[in-house]
Amino acid sequence: MIVPICLLAAFIAQAPADKFEPLFNGKDLKGWKGAVDNYEVKEGAIVCKPKKGGVLFSEQTFDDFIARVEFKLPPGGNNGVAIRYPGKGRASGDGMGEIQLLDDDDPKYAKLDPRQFTGSLYGISAAKRGHLKPVGEWNTMEIEVVGPVVKVTLNGDRILDADASKVHEYYNNYPHPGKDLKSGHLGLCGHNDPVAVRKFEVKRIKK
Repeated sequence: MIVPICLLAAFIAQAPADKFEPLFNGKDLKGWKGAVDNYEVKEGAIVCKPKKGGVLFSEQTFDDFIARVEFKLPPGGNNGVAIRYPGKGRASGDGMGEIQLLDDDDPKYAKLDPRQFTGSLYGISAAKRGHLKPVGEWNTMEIEVVGPVVKVTLNGDRILDADASKVHEYYNNYPHPGKDLKSGHLGLCGHNDPVAVRKFEVKRIKK
């Protein structure tokens, strides 16, 4: 069968140039390193073990990317997505940063700084609140990082659009020596709570 050139060109134009690559296979922690002993796979999701922590991070590194994460929070749950993590140190400071995953409405978090709530680039830029689903339901987050610009979409709503290079004042004067990193690992930050992540995929953005 000979396909007309005009139809072939249209098909190529509609075909996605790149596809999302799963970092989590739904079965085990193959492809991950770091604090692997502090996490487990339960019912098809990565879960931080109770009272455990540390950064679980991808073997691969990424420059500019879009990551998609599906997560479920327990009451009072706290975790975060590490972006451009160098493989050691604090994801929120030694890496480019941590995108917060938090049960924002738990009373124990009532007095937090705005830069500590879900979707925020932790301690650097505050996300808009009010877009989390109720505790126990699955949320979908998309994180786009291009150069110093970080955009976060939660359950279909854009909640963060920040240029980290323009921020020089941080919550509690917490140092961020890794803020301007241009490449690093993706990961999960721990924080002792059984936050569940059942989907973690990424697409590189080519310059």
